[in-house]
Amino acid sequence: MAEPRLIDPAHARILVTNDDGVQAPGIEVLEALARELSDDVWVVAPETEQSATSHSLTVRRPLRLRQLDDRRFSVDGTPTDSVVVGVGKVLKDRKPDLVLSGINQGSNLGEDVIYSGTVAAAMEAALLGLPAISLSQARRGDHDYRWQTSRAVLPHVLRTVCATGFTPDLLVNVNVPDRLPEDVRGVRVARQGRRDVDTDVVEGVDPGGRPYLWIGDYMSDEGLDPDTDLYAVSEGYVSVTPLHFDLTERRWLGTLEGAFS
Repeated sequence: MAEPRLIDPAHARILVTNDDGVQAPGIEVLEALARELSDDVWVVAPETEQSATSHSLTVRRPLRLRQLDDRRFSVDGTPTDSVVVGVGKVLKDRKPDLVLSGINQGSNLGEDVIYSGTVAAAMEAALLGLPAISLSQARRGDHDYRWQTSRAVLPHVLRTVCATGFTPDLLVNVNVPDRLPEDVRGVRVARQGRRDVDTDVVEGVDPGGRPYLWIGDYMSDEGLDPDTDLYAVSEGYVSVTPLHFDLTERRWLGTLEGAFS
């Protein structure tokens, strides 16, 4: 395995993005945290919410880049678009040393990483050879998001991940539990889990009398093998999961090779 690339946040150029949109409260929290680490922080994020867009890239129409402040920009596209434009246009003179994506409104656990625009933005950064971390704040219920918990626990997590380093194609997925700061039990490094339930599909009728279907969230986070991200967050821990984008099922390579030989 290649030697990990260590990041010193104090001397890093940091690109911040998300999938909830450039005006979302979570990116405001993350930008503030990034500025505690470095004085070279840039924001390039979608103009509007792009949740569950996964790793989609806009190729059939032009994109509009709007400058909102000295170091804040919006893109009328996806999270992946934002990273590509941020690295290839806004910061083309000097690429970022670290890409932070989030803080997402809601967890990105288990199967969520397949759909998540937050994780996809970090994955695009990894594809471009950049260290990247995706961050999410869990919530179950109708209460306000506990951004104070993210503010309290993430500086330590970010510094530790950066000091541990990044190998090529690596991104790190972090989820903060839906608890008050004093009730967080610590940090657990965990594998990506899988729920025992499917997403909810709600049926209804619109005001015009036409039936519709609405794909909702997972009904629960069950599927709680104790070494998974799902279990860690349900138990009140911050989950930290290393991910990469090589989806090859190596255990089946030999079987298929034998079938075609």
